[in-house]
Amino acid sequence: MHPTQTIPWLLKNACSINSQRSHLSINKHKKCLSLPNQVKISEVLKAKHTIRWVEPVISKSSTVRQAILTCIERKLSGMMVVDRDETTSDSSRERGKVVGLITSRDLLRMMAASIKDGKSSEEIMNLRVESQMTPINQVIYGRPDETIGMCRAIMSKLGIKCLPILNQGRVEGILTNRDLSDFYFDAKDRGGKKNYLADVSERVGLSSDTSMAEPPIFIRQHLASSHAPLFLNVGVAEYPHPFKSAEGVGGNRREFGPHDLSMDPELSEDAHFVKEAEFLDESGNDMQKLLYMGVADGVGSWREYGVDPRDFSHKLMAECENVLDEAAMQCSIMGNEDGNHCRMISPAELLGRSYERVKAENIIGSSTACVALFDSIRHQLHFSNIGDSGIIVLRHIDSDVSGALRRDKSKDPQTEKKSDLRIAFVSQQQLKSFNHPYQMGWTGEEIVDKNSSFKLATDSCTSSVHILRGDIIIMATDGLFDNVDIDDIASIALKWEEENRFIDGGGIDARNKRWADGESLSDLSGQTSPALAETLCQKARENSLDNSIDSPFALLAKENDIMWSGGMPDDCTVIAMHVVGEGAKGLRPL
Repeated sequence: MHPTQTIPWLLKNACSINSQRSHLSINKHKKCLSLPNQVKISEVLKAKHTIRWVEPVISKSSTVRQAILTCIERKLSGMMVVDRDETTSDSSRERGKVVGLITSRDLLRMMAASIKDGKSSEEIMNLRVESQMTPINQVIYGRPDETIGMCRAIMSKLGIKCLPILNQGRVEGILTNRDLSDFYFDAKDRGGKKNYLADVSERVGLSSDTSMAEPPIFIRQHLASSHAPLFLNVGVAEYPHPFKSAEGVGGNRREFGPHDLSMDPELSEDAHFVKEAEFLDESGNDMQKLLYMGVADGVGSWREYGVDPRDFSHKLMAECENVLDEAAMQCSIMGNEDGNHCRMISPAELLGRSYERVKAENIIGSSTACVALFDSIRHQLHFSNIGDSGIIVLRHIDSDVSGALRRDKSKDPQTEKKSDLRIAFVSQQQLKSFNHPYQMGWTGEEIVDKNSSFKLATDSCTSSVHILRGDIIIMATDGLFDNVDIDDIASIALKWEEENRFIDGGGIDARNKRWADGESLSDLSGQTSPALAETLCQKARENSLDNSIDSPFALLAKENDIMWSGGMPDDCTVIAMHVVGEGAKGLRPL
């Protein structure tokens, strides 16, 4: 029996066996009749609130100190933030309009960031909840008629621990992973002498000589070099829309005319930058070289209003470079006497400062944007993303480990792969609706509509990824991701590795031996990384013109009841990065 079939089988048969026992309660028997993932969330909330009802709310004017005490005293993982001065609607007299969500994780992150900024404990405790919450228009929610399986999938995919359940404009409760776990245990299953002796008594207390186990072999190989800096070899390729000319964009080949397909990158509404800058590291003591990179995709519909869609995206990326240049220059001149001149600039801050400059010059337009920072010492890739550009990380994982990873074969027909190259990370995209990404933009005046497609850098999806030697990082605009499936991107990357002898026979044993012998092939990686970016752009162009395939864009269109076949012709920009153990020599800076 396949492992993915084992759990449902056990549950089904356990229910059958247990139902014959006289001591089984009716309530528990009813639960057994349904597989866990098929139970509706309304049932989970009903059970939770029957046992214990606590109002999971806090005022937006409350302090962080009050929020921490409320979490602990009420045993809450998250709370809805309400404005006590506003009614829920124009026609309602009920006060307490929901304005956001704050979780215990948010509070911990806020305290960590404030400590790094040098704030005193009193300053931290007196911060207002309103300034730390997730605003209402960014809160992810579930519905009471959805199932446990669906809500678990949402929480897992988005990495959230609290899911508000919304019904007809009202939050009926906040669902947590613990709620889902507790649902299948009655009170008598958790307490009592019998359960303590059977489940707990032999598991209480660790002996005084307890120690941590050695990491697995495949982890030790990376830990051995964890203190050594890593380097990125970067290649960039940029293709314009195939039917684009100086006069405009053709809707198809016939409209474009008998010309060669466009190859002039100056026509592209995409923009990018790659820039090295030197700032203080997180310790605040040592200077460190950091590599920044970013892509932006100008929104083509501005052309209908007489605005060149290239203006905003190109200016945004240019200002990212300018901000870094000026900050590095100021650091070299002023030093770090006040602790600010040489401070590391985060991707979200870089996006925000660049956007303010674009706005100050009254550049009309909008674009999606993704900006990242590679920390070579701590092996971290930090990024902020708005819209449907993004980042994927490809990693070779030991075949024994990758074989144990959970996969859904019904969704992934390529489960039995010929190599151990795996998709280690895919960044979260932000869409208002199908083919309508959120974006940074400026119309000449501020937009106050909370439902606008325009977002600020503070609204971006911001995260970090731990990077290992040998990883391949792909940052790209939607011209790649709409036309080339992620598994196909991985196949192209593997072929590039094999052609250049970075990987032999699809495995990592030979590569690890080569590294151990001091042969890194960093120079070759630096010379050929642009070819990987070029190949990916070529594949995106090829698929975008093929009407016989089901591209990722076409598949998603059909899921949204839009008939579409083939690819999606578009501008395409790819930044391909190969993580190596030593810097390549003799390469010109990008």
